[in-house]
Amino acid sequence: MEMVLLTALGVGGATVFGSIIGFLFKNLSHKFSDIVLSFAAGVMLAAAVLGLVLPSLEYGGDWGILVTIAGIFTGALCLNLIDKLVPHLHKLVGPDLEDHNNANLSKVLLFVTAIAIHNLPEGIAAGVSFGTGDDSQALLIAGGIALQNIPEGMVIIGPMLAAGVTPKKTFLCALITGLIEVVGTLLGYFAVSIAAAILPFALAFAGGTMLYVISDEMIPETHAHGSQQGATYALLVGFCLMLLSDVLLK
Repeated sequence: MEMVLLTALGVGGATVFGSIIGFLFKNLSHKFSDIVLSFAAGVMLAAAVLGLVLPSLEYGGDWGILVTIAGIFTGALCLNLIDKLVPHLHKLVGPDLEDHNNANLSKVLLFVTAIAIHNLPEGIAAGVSFGTGDDSQALLIAGGIALQNIPEGMVIIGPMLAAGVTPKKTFLCALITGLIEVVGTLLGYFAVSIAAAILPFALAFAGGTMLYVISDEMIPETHAHGSQQGATYALLVGFCLMLLSDVLLK
């Protein structure tokens, strides 16, 4: 339980760490943030497949393949529904958020709310992964999610400051988005601990949410500023690093 709690704090804290970087380096280039986000996408892709989807098949028994497919699509559809209600990242980051003269406070707050809402299923994915009993694999998954949270925390800062939000309130918003991920991690862990029977579906559901985030949000965002080739190789490096870690830790 201590490891789960520390992991939850680490995953949530990554958003806060990213926000601190956002305060220190307000004018970081898109190219740099795209490379970081692409690397995180590669790590999350490997984590979703190796740490969530494949274990779901393993624990699913005779109906494992059907349970896994159902879980993946359910997870993706849930995030798709959330996206329709509250758009996220690349759907909200535009000229209005980046132009200091035309910053729209309501849109900025919607942007931050969207990040907070999306952090809940990401946290659940981290928590559910501990249900397999493979702590090293769970930590790798949590690490991948944490890596993704760093650039996400970074992009909160500029738009909020540009919209006239005070630095103190801006940091508080970043802190809240991180805390929601802590809650999600603990929810995921306790859910599979209480009802072990749902583990295969829960693993696949978490994998589906991660795959959705990677395909629908992270990759489009990293390819939106003319750094496609660098972003692609950064994703491959992240994926292969995760693959190497998985092999070495077994």
